[in-house]
Amino acid sequence: MNAVGIDVSKNKSMVSVLRPFGEVVMLPFEVKHSVADLSELARQLKAIDGETRVVMEHTGRYYESVANVLHEAGLFVSAVNPLLIKEYGGNSLRKVKTDKADSQKIARYALDNWADLRDYTPMDTIRYDLKTLNRQFQLASKQKTATSNNLIALLEQTFPGIRKCFDSPVRSDGTQKWVDFIITFWHADCVRKYSKEAFAERYRKWCKRNGYFFKSNTVDEVYELSKSVVVLTPKSELTKILVQEAAKQLAVISRSVELYRIEMNRLASMLPEYPVVMEMYGVGATYGPQLMAEIGDIRRFAHKQALVAFAGIDPMPNQSGDKNVRSNKSSKRGSPYLRKTLFNIMSCYLKTAPENEPVFQFLDRKRAEGKPYYVYMTASANKFLRRYYAKVRDYLALTVSADTDSDQSLTD
Repeated sequence: MNAVGIDVSKNKSMVSVLRPFGEVVMLPFEVKHSVADLSELARQLKAIDGETRVVMEHTGRYYESVANVLHEAGLFVSAVNPLLIKEYGGNSLRKVKTDKADSQKIARYALDNWADLRDYTPMDTIRYDLKTLNRQFQLASKQKTATSNNLIALLEQTFPGIRKCFDSPVRSDGTQKWVDFIITFWHADCVRKYSKEAFAERYRKWCKRNGYFFKSNTVDEVYELSKSVVVLTPKSELTKILVQEAAKQLAVISRSVELYRIEMNRLASMLPEYPVVMEMYGVGATYGPQLMAEIGDIRRFAHKQALVAFAGIDPMPNQSGDKNVRSNKSSKRGSPYLRKTLFNIMSCYLKTAPENEPVFQFLDRKRAEGKPYYVYMTASANKFLRRYYAKVRDYLALTVSADTDSDQSLTD
């Protein structure tokens, strides 16, 4: 058997080929990430006598081009977690960090774990696009929060407290009433320079022009606030530019967030597990696509513990001799995006408190036992993920079985 270890970097990779007992089939050599070089690599590896398995770390996105080319060439390719390679013993006291040493270490790992290697299956286009969209959605959400906080800080100098006068939710196009209001009425003097009746009439026309509902109590609240607040920054052209540009930036980012949200839901609806995922409590048009994006195809996990470990919410065993710690921290070695989504779903359970939901019953029982907040939230996320695995696995199994029976009946 031939173990091929590939240490992947941005534009090139280092390749080593070993056999059992340290036999070197090919000395470490460099391969560029071009179609011609990768195709030549596949040809060379296929020409080696005996069974050949290729192992590499799934680091970022760099490995995907190499893995796809070799997989399409008919080679057995396995992409493993970089942490497994890092913690794999090199049987040496010296600390050596070079591309050649790393590629040989990966090849030795492949030999020692030959039977446990799993064949790489390229993520289908929909799941790949969904995961990419989710990462962009998370980045845009962070930018939206930062930009919103910046705008609120500026308003504390020009129109303190105006944000609390509006409670309208974000519309599907990303627009928000309080942000649009600030673009026009960016300073308290923009409101209190009018009489109450004149402001009410202007606000009515503004609502009609922008497609918002007109509420007379909002007029009273905003006008009284403008008369009572103490502004720190005078009404000037510079202040206008600062506030309006910050509001426009928030409007653009908010529009991007909602566009990503809609597109993620559209892509997720094309996946076979979409119906059963969306039926789960606490999972809606936002968190459902995020779960499917980060988890991917559930069939790539051999059992539910593997999925829990992938999320990094599995407690780490700590036992040695007479020492046996029963309360351990979570590993947090998996996807941080998946952990964040699970935490948000558990927050929904806390806010709505559905008494008939098994996950909430478990959460409430742990909370009643006096467990700390993060302990019962993590334990509940663990339970939710196990239920997710069972529901989606069984649903996909039934779907595949039904499709097979349908094809068989058509053949008959």
